Amino acid sequence: MKVLHTSDWHLGQQFYEHDRRHEHHAFFSWLLTTLVNQQIDLLLVAGDIYHTATPSANAENQLYQFIKNAKAQCPQLHVVIIAGNHDSANRILAAQPLLAQFDTHVVGRFDPAKPSDVVITINNDDKRAVVLAMPFLRTSDISTLSQTENGPSYAQGVAKAYELALEHALTLNAENTPLIVMGHLHAKGGNISGDSERNLVIGGEEAISALVFGKQANYVALGHLHKAQLVAKNEQIRYSGTPIPMSFSERKYTHQVNVVEFSEQKNQPLNTTVNPLYIPRLAEVIVLPEGECVPLAQLCEQIKALDTQQYEIAPYLRVKLKSSDIDTTFREQIEQALQGKQVNFCGIERVRDQQVSNSSETVFEDLSFVEMLNPISLLEQAFNNDKDMAAATVSNELKALLTDVIEELEQEQLL
Repeated sequence: MKVLHTSDWHLGQQFYEHDRRHEHHAFFSWLLTTLVNQQIDLLLVAGDIYHTATPSANAENQLYQFIKNAKAQCPQLHVVIIAGNHDSANRILAAQPLLAQFDTHVVGRFDPAKPSDVVITINNDDKRAVVLAMPFLRTSDISTLSQTENGPSYAQGVAKAYELALEHALTLNAENTPLIVMGHLHAKGGNISGDSERNLVIGGEEAISALVFGKQANYVALGHLHKAQLVAKNEQIRYSGTPIPMSFSERKYTHQVNVVEFSEQKNQPLNTTVNPLYIPRLAEVIVLPEGECVPLAQLCEQIKALDTQQYEIAPYLRVKLKSSDIDTTFREQIEQALQGKQVNFCGIERVRDQQVSNSSETVFEDLSFVEMLNPISLLEQAFNNDKDMAAATVSNELKALLTDVIEELEQEQLL
């Protein structure tokens, strides 16, 4: 069986208020061609199908039209989709009956009482695979599995959820049948994009050990981290990453999908081969200046010198400027430098000449970064900034309560 692993499409994303449908359309065209040319049997989409829990009709239509086109061009194709932390489990599951007609299996939520619901057997002529399709696990999904002597442990709940599902998957996994594990989480050791994907910190626990995936899996297809990478230096545990850059911090990423093949030899365990296929980028993402901040006049010269004619479609452009270099006319000067430039302008990043907490990192005064901040860290900062609480530490119980509130709001589609 030949498998293609992708994730984190974020359909419907508005990139600094710019619509990205044309980029997702180009990606889907490339992906359809790849599915046909590579003769893919199974497509795995490891979560964050949409950018928000309430995707637009256009975003949903893009997904459904792609599935329809993929099945028309690849009649043998099966698709497995899991919900990510950006997705609404209910919204994803609502499409299940429709998508099932196109051999598309959708898993939105894990029920500890029914671990078999996340285990899917794929039969495609003489090819077979067992897929443990674990969606993003919210604390409410695994509350009965998370209890310890010291209170709830999200990491333990995740480990037990995978353990229950693996027990069922192994009863179905015949000899020389690939066992594929899917997940949407932050695995320990994975590099996270600083300004595009918020850390999944639940109950004070940020990353999950790769040990939860078990030793029997022939391939582990992960989503959530936007950079394509291995986990725990294991060639068979991978993030595929995003198909397009989701932020300016991802402008140097090489975006890809992973094509996975399983081969067998007599009296030998299955061999897994992973080949990345690189996705062409439709719209370039540019930051000026590329390195350290420069004076306003020099920045304007760099903007004027930018050759936008080399790009098929308008690139995204964001500029950086020191706060100390800002006067009453800085916006007007930048707008004048932009005249005649075919770009999607994404604003001005104001950089302070200040060090915070003895860190050498520059501080960015940009509200677009606020939503990426860790809610638990914000709670701890609130304690530190309150004169009556500065000496206190945030209890695990309070952290768990905050996480529960955020989760309930997400489920109610209010975030």
